[in-house]
Amino acid sequence: ASAECLDEYVNIVSRMFHSEDEGFEFYNKYALEKGFSVRKGYVEWDEANEKIILRKLVCSREGCREEKHMKRKREDRKRKPRNITRVGCKAKFVIVRVAKTGRWFVKDFIDEHNHPLAPRDLACFLRSHRRISDEQKADIIEMESVGIRKHKIMDVLCMQYGGYDHVGCMTRDIYNFCHRYKQETVAAGDAQTVICHMMARQERDPDYFFKYLVDKDGHLKGLFWSDTQSRLDYEAFGDVVVFDSTYRTNKYNLPFVPFVGLNHHRSTVIFGCGIISHETNEAYEWMLRTFSEAMSQKHPISVITDGDLAMQRAIRMVWPDSYHRLCVWHIQQNIVRHLHDDEVREEFRSFIYDSSSIEEHERKWIEFLRRNEVTSEESWLHQMYQMRKLWCAPYLVGRCFLGLSSNQRSESLNSVLHTHLEGKMTLFDMLEHYERCLSGRRLNEAILDIVALQSVPFTDADASSLEKHAARVFTPCMFQLVRWSISVVRKCVISEILDAWELTTYVVAKIDRREKKFEVRCEMKEGSLYMINCSCRKLECLGTPCSHIFYILGICQVELLPWCCVPMRWTMSAKSAFPSTRKSEMYDYSASLMRYRELRNLSHAACFRACQSSEEYQHLKMVLSEQDGSKESSRGEEECIRFGPVLPQTTEIDCGDLEKVLDPVHVQGRGAPKKRLQAKMKKQRSKRKCGYCGVEGHNRRKCNKLKEEMMAANC
Repeated sequence: ASAECLDEYVNIVSRMFHSEDEGFEFYNKYALEKGFSVRKGYVEWDEANEKIILRKLVCSREGCREEKHMKRKREDRKRKPRNITRVGCKAKFVIVRVAKTGRWFVKDFIDEHNHPLAPRDLACFLRSHRRISDEQKADIIEMESVGIRKHKIMDVLCMQYGGYDHVGCMTRDIYNFCHRYKQETVAAGDAQTVICHMMARQERDPDYFFKYLVDKDGHLKGLFWSDTQSRLDYEAFGDVVVFDSTYRTNKYNLPFVPFVGLNHHRSTVIFGCGIISHETNEAYEWMLRTFSEAMSQKHPISVITDGDLAMQRAIRMVWPDSYHRLCVWHIQQNIVRHLHDDEVREEFRSFIYDSSSIEEHERKWIEFLRRNEVTSEESWLHQMYQMRKLWCAPYLVGRCFLGLSSNQRSESLNSVLHTHLEGKMTLFDMLEHYERCLSGRRLNEAILDIVALQSVPFTDADASSLEKHAARVFTPCMFQLVRWSISVVRKCVISEILDAWELTTYVVAKIDRREKKFEVRCEMKEGSLYMINCSCRKLECLGTPCSHIFYILGICQVELLPWCCVPMRWTMSAKSAFPSTRKSEMYDYSASLMRYRELRNLSHAACFRACQSSEEYQHLKMVLSEQDGSKESSRGEEECIRFGPVLPQTTEIDCGDLEKVLDPVHVQGRGAPKKRLQAKMKKQRSKRKCGYCGVEGHNRRKCNKLKEEMMAANC
């Protein structure tokens, strides 16, 4: 051996350690530099069998695989055999504890390997060198809880530590750690954990609402929840509700049903959410009754859903006075799926936006069914005819849908949920992701609120006083719709004026459409305008004044919009009576984790300032190294390490009053929709022609004439 190797050997065998762990850390660090992995081997205990007095550390490739596992064909083998890693390496490091002093010394050390050693940049992937530190675990849980994927977390760590070889773990370790952490969180059961969490939130906040339903065996089959802010949002914006069910958001395949609407910025607002086991009449009735119970029996003015029959029956039963509309987008999809003739398809589409009277519309329907010989009650066309009042325009005139014609808001939320959810997710994962989406929606609303509070939409200097007033009272998003109505005022003309006592009716038409007239009624009280409405019903349906009203207000020289033209739901006063809670309250944070987050933020700022100077850098590095070198922790025994936020715990768990709720039974979904069917063209598809000879029935590759000419040319 060289003198350098002898010096290294003497330095190692003369080492003393305060504990077994310190000896392991020393040998593992040595193994990282040399390029092999360490495994704990033989151990000896004292006579009382209480303390370890000898520990043997070996190379991970020490020993050999048992003979019974070396047979390729085994009757009881169920898995593919793993690669052989043990080759009988003799390298070892034995440490012994001295009873009097409690210190450990090196008894035996062999550093001869019978296998290739890994280079330094690859040794970090060996098992004993792949360990996620506590501070890394805290950061991983924090990033994973906000929706960052595991492989992206690894990319962030590589960027922070300056390369994969300095991170100390690999992507697979992050996956395993997150899985174990989630398993610990739902150790009491998936459904039980979710119910306990909601009970704890209800104990903390009495306005938090949830209700669940179990079957005869105790399995969860229905759940609805809505936090305090969602219930307040429904009180302010619950006039129109959109809801739809979606699959593939949890491993039980339970349909996920979010209830959404529009806020004062015309953005999506979430009123509540639920899951049901089956899409039946009873399940939807329970869901809607529970929703009404959560919202103090306030029923929506209008509801928009897809064409599910069970959902329609439940709405008629629970919300009989609410207007119901089918999603136009789903109808368009069904048109493509069920109608294959282009002319029939286009004629059917015309019923969606038909502006004729109900009598004329009925006549068109009867003629359409007779011409297409629709006699069977089971045909799709006949079913749509039976539901025509839920989607045809003449039956929906004057009903308040706030300009919505589809459940796109619900579908958009479902799309966001599907971005990070898949069929393997637990109910707890789904709840966690729902809270994340909810926080994102409320953050967007907060940003729009501050923009509306601190600014006013731009108007021209020569704009009318009505337009300037509208810019001040409406939210900026709604003002854009109002501005469009103001911009078309110049096309309006008065064709007739009907005067009565304190009531004047103006008959207004557009210049390019004089045959279509609307009546604008103005009611006066004490010499001032008290009430105004238009027969086009835009103010009642959309909530914003139409161009006809703006035209008459201009004729009457009104400078400020009347209160009847400014619905409170489209102003910043819509939620003035309700205090907003924009932050998620799903988690609690332990005292140690709060201290860690505060110190981490302070250290980031201190480290960035210190790195600008070499003296400050060396000083701060020395301080942090001394702090990191002190292994003793002052943490009390009662405080356990928790690397992420914790769920609030209900007091009923300890007293045993909580009934055990079993996980849901996996249900069979309705499956993916069928492929879109191609329309049948009236003319037959043209036969293919050869590009060389022009004869039908073959192409250029199979043309005999071309082959003969090529053979003749070669000869």
